[in-house]
Amino acid sequence: MFLAALLGIAGCSKEKAVEPPAELTEFQQTLRVGRAWSAGVGSDGEVLRLGLGLAAVGERVYAAGRSGEVAAFVLGTGRPVWRVQTRAPLSGGTGTDGELVAVGSSEGEVIALAAQDGAQRWRVRIDGEVLSAPAVSPQAVVVRTVDGRLVALAPGDGHELWVHQEQVPRLSLRGTARPVISNDLVICGFDNGKVVAVNLADGALAWEAAVAPPRGRTELERLVDIDSAVVVSGNDVFAAGFQGRVAMLSRDTGQIWWSRDASSHRGLAVDDQAVYLSSSEAEVLALRRSTGVELWRQNTLLRRGLSTPAAGPDAVAVADFQGYVHWLDKAAGALAARASAGDARVTNPPLIVGDLAIVISDRGRITAFRTKPVAAPDPPPAGESAQ
Repeated sequence: MFLAALLGIAGCSKEKAVEPPAELTEFQQTLRVGRAWSAGVGSDGEVLRLGLGLAAVGERVYAAGRSGEVAAFVLGTGRPVWRVQTRAPLSGGTGTDGELVAVGSSEGEVIALAAQDGAQRWRVRIDGEVLSAPAVSPQAVVVRTVDGRLVALAPGDGHELWVHQEQVPRLSLRGTARPVISNDLVICGFDNGKVVAVNLADGALAWEAAVAPPRGRTELERLVDIDSAVVVSGNDVFAAGFQGRVAMLSRDTGQIWWSRDASSHRGLAVDDQAVYLSSSEAEVLALRRSTGVELWRQNTLLRRGLSTPAAGPDAVAVADFQGYVHWLDKAAGALAARASAGDARVTNPPLIVGDLAIVISDRGRITAFRTKPVAAPDPPPAGESAQ
């Protein structure tokens, strides 16, 4: 039923040569990057592209590894606060609201831990593989499963509150979008190219929008999965689909305000001015937030398997299949800095908090970088001219 995203597409034609990833080139660095700390969750076992990203609330950052370990670290220093071993093959996490930390497994379990000390609060089976982080709020823990279900669980004991189901196409990419809780709505993308909003209280459908309607004659051509989390900013919802479109929708009604053709199985980031997108070919695009008009396009990282971008104060950060993190200038998209987080692929998006950019590799290695602009040269003294 499911395809590994790039392997399935790259292998569909025997006549088309597969081009190699772009080589890294020299550039003028405009952002200074220093390693702040490093840590780890997991082992040196099989590298899998799973939805095991990072989450931060307050002064803590939370991480989970495939081998079952979940840990909390001090955000600024990386000092471990607690570690627990769930003994589950984790594949989706971490989600937190600062009170609970929730993770999901490939065997259909959802595990909730106390954010304060890692003590297990509950553990339930929902009979569906979890490949993305749960969304956590005081009202519900909401989990997306690979069979097209949104399942809401009670934060207190994990009992089921409601279920919403969407049809899954016969052929789809390997992965699921992370649900997002926005006030009284749960908003999530699905493999059928739709963004769906349901009421947090009871799971009733509030609206749905076909962001990426299927096109083409073959099942491969009609893949339109939305496998990345939507971004909710104010009353706007932003979503991107594979072989489909990137769009801005109304949070209240689902009306599409603008859309443009694009293909992404990674996703996007948003700030007050722009939408930043990693395309399926590993181009990074910046679109004007209000209209979708292209502002710039960076194509020097083609076919490097980029992560979802993360927007910081001065730059946009993306990670690649060799463990490099690249920072792009937000104004024009020029390369601003580069640093290595090790030699393992980074699938999940960087986490940016203030001047920290934190990444977790597919082996569970966590690396935090501290960034600041490169100081401009001092102006010449009065009466002297620059050489």
